[in-house]
Amino acid sequence: MENEFATTTADNTLRDTKRHFSKLGLMFLLGTLMIYGVQIGASAIANAVDPELMNSTAYALLITMIPMYAIAMPLMALLIRTVPAVSPEKKKMTAGQWILTFLMCYGGTYVSNYVGIILTQVIGAIKGSPVSNNMVEVATSSNILVNFFIMVICAPIAEELLFRKLLIDRTVKYGEATAILFSGLMFGLFHGNLNQFVYAFVLGLFFGFIYVKTGNIRYTILLHMLVNFLGSVVGVIILNWLGDEFINALSDTSLLMTYAMDNMPKIMTYFIYIILLLGIAIAGIVLLIVNAKKIHFQPGEVTIPKGKRFSTTVVNVGMGFYFLFWIFTIIFQLLQ
Repeated sequence: MENEFATTTADNTLRDTKRHFSKLGLMFLLGTLMIYGVQIGASAIANAVDPELMNSTAYALLITMIPMYAIAMPLMALLIRTVPAVSPEKKKMTAGQWILTFLMCYGGTYVSNYVGIILTQVIGAIKGSPVSNNMVEVATSSNILVNFFIMVICAPIAEELLFRKLLIDRTVKYGEATAILFSGLMFGLFHGNLNQFVYAFVLGLFFGFIYVKTGNIRYTILLHMLVNFLGSVVGVIILNWLGDEFINALSDTSLLMTYAMDNMPKIMTYFIYIILLLGIAIAGIVLLIVNAKKIHFQPGEVTIPKGKRFSTTVVNVGMGFYFLFWIFTIIFQLLQ
């Protein structure tokens, strides 16, 4: 009788866990569809008012992103909040710990970004045409103040609240490792293209680990802001300063040599910047290797048995459709 009772209890726990993850995935999927709907609606209104508005990258970015952050994501958050949550215990980080964490985050981002670039280049070579990275194109062609507002202020706040605070609060009771993994995967897929998925997944793991261990979303928001600032603002400012001639010369050694001879101060500044970033990345990778053994994950209040974890947390209606939606989106982007 005791064995039967224990088996029945375990089965009920697994069913409850599966329903929990299914509802969570469904809320994220519905939020995703709302984001698409709001962006399509905003674009349609802008085209009806003045078709020229969407021809400007800066205006197009504001028209599609502001409704997303002001309308769709708050509604998405309300949907997610209908799922029961348990917040991690709050702990403080020192300034030194935060700096070391940033270095490790940046090191992981630096390496994973190149992994994503290599993967997309290989896929581009196989299909016979390059794989476009829309966000890079948008960032380099948009207004720098718009980049700062959208990518350094809005995106980190909204994304950290959704994919760290709200998501992890609803998965951490199944173990820190589970919460961190889902935070990284769902955040990476949300970016909708392979290149961004790779480094966003890695960043999501870092940010997830920090939030799980501190319970303080401010730390990850600030880290996210700094990473985006370096990539979407500082990097774009330098590329714009170097000019289109430099970007075009990158694919031709002779043109690059000619550009370097004519613009030596700019080239020197660019290489100093690259070396500085490389130094930060190397320091971060070394710190990550040194501290890898210190990383540990606490089990949750609810234990999912080995062999049942994937089928329980992923193979369900909500999470299944969320993952399939974004996987097909990424594949479609790769084939364009």
